[in-house]
Amino acid sequence: MPALLTPCIGVCTLAPDGHCDGCFRTGDEIAAWTSLSDEERQRFMDVVLPAREARHAAGTRA
Repeated sequence: MPALLTPCIGVCTLAPDGHCDGCFRTGDEIAAWTSLSDEERQRFMDVVLPAREARHAAGTRA
């Protein structure tokens, strides 16, 4: 069985906006991660989370 793709970097604290300070997922997304399909996890890794990280870097973490 292949390893489960995850953006977790071990910095597991939720910011006031509800996103993890390490991986930028919400608590609900973290909880549901193992039930997502490989395609859904890949979309998060390639599209959703990089966009959140870019907003965070720009100071607009919404």
